Amino acid sequence: MTETFSTATGSAPTTGSDTDAAPGLWTGDTGVIGEQARRALLELIKGPYLSGVKAPALWSALLADEAGIRSRLHELFLELIVDRVGEFAFVRNVSTDELKVPSAVRTAALTFLDTAMLLVLRQMLLAGEGDGRVIVGREDVFEQLRVYRTPDRDESDFNKRLNATWLKMKNTLRVIHQAGAEDRAEISPVLRLIVDADQIAAVGAEYRRIAETGGSGVLGDVGGSEDADPAGADSADTDQTEGMTS
Repeated sequence: MTETFSTATGSAPTTGSDTDAAPGLWTGDTGVIGEQARRALLELIKGPYLSGVKAPALWSALLADEAGIRSRLHELFLELIVDRVGEFAFVRNVSTDELKVPSAVRTAALTFLDTAMLLVLRQMLLAGEGDGRVIVGREDVFEQLRVYRTPDRDESDFNKRLNATWLKMKNTLRVIHQAGAEDRAEISPVLRLIVDADQIAAVGAEYRRIAETGGSGVLGDVGGSEDADPAGADSADTDQTEGMTS
């Protein structure tokens, strides 16, 4: 996620849609959006995304004062992405050729295995979207990734890395959520925007080549972001990625 956040001050007008008694939530407060809208804004900044299912009150506040929140984010060179159907929103760096803008979203590294699991989950989401919620089994995901085990990794070591990556998907990137049993997870629809069709095509082809040759390598960017590798995660072959706040 971004390292710091400063409440915007001064010039932007209120939208009139926020009824949370803004401005002036405390003595000296110069903010121009209401309390719930500010909480929604903070959730977006903290990342990785705001879910309407997980946080309905904040989601409602976002929709009620989207213009005000979008304006606050623009002051930080951030762009708001909203998917009303999937009920999630996240922020990313503004992309423009009109001026050089600072990178407000931290760029972080994904391991080879992280990226491979994101691709597998994205493909599963694509295959099951017509059925509503997409729930997958951990072992089904792991099975598709075993083609990447190299001769220098025994099965036990590789399983530890798979488990570490699975937990990263759930607890850090939050692209999967536990669904019933510990080994079952629902794939978040936010993954549809994090990894788009062009990225799947670009990165997927290279991963297939690597799987066929039994090797590994450094690959192109895949959206999403995360912090440093957790203990036990793949320490080599990282992709620099940039996307949602983490």
